[in-house]
Amino acid sequence: MGGGGGELRYEISQNAYIKLVLHSLKHKTSAVNGVFVGSSCDDVVQIIDSVPLFHNHLGLLPPLEISLIMIEEYYGARGLGIVGYFHANERSDDLELGNVAKNIGDHIYRYFPQAAILLLYTRDASKNWKLAGSDGGCQLTTKEPAANAVLLDYISSKKWEDVVDFDDHLDDITKDWLNPELFKVGPRHAYGPDEI
Repeated sequence: MGGGGGELRYEISQNAYIKLVLHSLKHKTSAVNGVFVGSSCDDVVQIIDSVPLFHNHLGLLPPLEISLIMIEEYYGARGLGIVGYFHANERSDDLELGNVAKNIGDHIYRYFPQAAILLLYTRDASKNWKLAGSDGGCQLTTKEPAANAVLLDYISSKKWEDVVDFDDHLDDITKDWLNPELFKVGPRHAYGPDEI
């Protein structure tokens, strides 16, 4: 899929970026993970959306398989696919890529060789995961320059409380893992006449 032979660039949409950060903030004391959905053209992988996966039991295979099938079916019908994986360790200073993250990354890599793991790791020529940018190569940029300003607004309004991941969905199927309400503008809480 890569045409020019140069280093890959990853462009992440504002909403995909914000959703993964909010997922991490919602579960500050837990490791969290998710997948990136998008497409690639030449040497650019475009990350259109992110899907939060888990905050408990990240390495359990049955829930992971169910979630990946559902994600592949939903986004595949829209011409998109899983293009990467994001993982946040329990501690913000822990930059190690653990076995669970490597195994999930390897699974995604089989179907999408340009896959990246955001912590941000990519596969090198010898098929080892390496920290992106450590050799001046791979780049990740946000498509919208104001993404961090928008993220700050979401953080100040505690929007992370509204993020639903697959753990939440598997516990209560009325919670939508697609997070369709997350980026809708409007009040977070509609006050009843007795609450004013």
